[in-house]
Amino acid sequence: MAPTSVTSGVTPAAPPAVASGPAPGSAGGPAPGPAPGPAPGGRLTAVQGTAMYVGAVLGTGVIALPALAAQAAGPASLLAWLGLVVLSAPLAAAFAALGARHPDSGGVSTYARLAFGDRAAVVVGWCFYFAIPPSAAAAALFGAEYVAAAVGGGTGTATLTAAGLMLIVTVSNASGLRVSGRVQLGLAALLVALLVVAVALSLPHADLANLKPFAPHGWAAIAPAAALLVWSFAGWEAITHLAADFRRPARDLPRAAGAAVVLVGVLYLAVAFATVAVLGTAAGSARAPLGDLLALGLGGNARLLAAVAALLLTLGAMNAYWAGAAKLGAALGRDGALPPWLSRGSVAGEVPRRSLGVVAVLSFVSLAVVYAAGTGIRPLVLMTNGSFVVVYAIGVAAAIRLLPRGRARAAALLALVAVVLLVAASGVYLVWPLLVGGAALVYARFTRRKAAVRAGTKKETPAAPH
Repeated sequence: MAPTSVTSGVTPAAPPAVASGPAPGSAGGPAPGPAPGPAPGGRLTAVQGTAMYVGAVLGTGVIALPALAAQAAGPASLLAWLGLVVLSAPLAAAFAALGARHPDSGGVSTYARLAFGDRAAVVVGWCFYFAIPPSAAAAALFGAEYVAAAVGGGTGTATLTAAGLMLIVTVSNASGLRVSGRVQLGLAALLVALLVVAVALSLPHADLANLKPFAPHGWAAIAPAAALLVWSFAGWEAITHLAADFRRPARDLPRAAGAAVVLVGVLYLAVAFATVAVLGTAAGSARAPLGDLLALGLGGNARLLAAVAALLLTLGAMNAYWAGAAKLGAALGRDGALPPWLSRGSVAGEVPRRSLGVVAVLSFVSLAVVYAAGTGIRPLVLMTNGSFVVVYAIGVAAAIRLLPRGRARAAALLALVAVVLLVAASGVYLVWPLLVGGAALVYARFTRRKAAVRAGTKKETPAAPH
């Protein structure tokens, strides 16, 4: 999962529209969206869009999740990887079709608002915002585990390293520092290079005997493995907010999405196969699987190189998590979907320090809880994935409602099947996004009632005599 961009999706300068009764853009029916067609003046080509898609979907999770999936299902985790690659195709196609037909910077929030009204947009905004703390703590631990493996440290070393990473990105964002788009693309290229090198150097050591027994924990274990891997496939909606920047959105966006599915799928499957076939039964307990793969080809010192690369990748990704989440919280506060106290910093060029503080505190709390409980990264990943599954469910439902009959809607229907399977696999970890979504609706109703009371008070106040 790479950082995704999302806006609150709520009309600015007004409380969230949660009034009952159908209205354009409300839960009563889909609002009329922009007419489909290419947006004038775009410069992005299908090739450039493919590169951006790959950069959006690839994330730091791939440096740790192959081991977690192998721990859950053994070699059968390869089927979970393959299944998510296949299921990504209709999901990416549905979001690409939405982006081409409704080019807007709001992404999934915009589609939810157009299809179901502001309440759905508020739920999407809250799910994104409150998914960042557990995901940031998990991302920090991904990189920190590589440091611990390289220096021979334990859980304490990994936790302290993760806390240090979180402190660095908090201070850098509070100071207004940002990682440029070129640097982010450079980090994505570094990740691709790391994966390709690790696979190429380790495959000569592969042993097909390591694939037996193929399902040591039973076939049912594939579902929990798939629930973990959602992290690595989140991001197919991230480029839709740039739809208007494509030369021919209706043609280039679907092509870019399709090419990215193939490239990402091949890369992920290669890494997953190398992890299982090379490391064997040790794959499930590997703290730094790519470091272990590199060490087989380059020697033990390669773990230090892998740790440095992991730290750079993690810092870049977390810096973007923090910046995007802080801006999202400020936007939600500005639009009435979160307390107005958070709105400072929502204007372009300002630093949303209050929202940043909330994200940082919740992230440190998440890290402290998993350290105290001794649960490791797994629950953080699954909580985050549960939130994204709910967001995708809303986005796919919006696609079915907004897209015309044809291939695009057929892709959305197939994507719905994929999302239903992911919902079933998420299990108890859906409780977190359901609680967040429920709280979002309660807060939206509360703020609307409060606004209505204020409006009524103003009407009843007699005008002062002149």
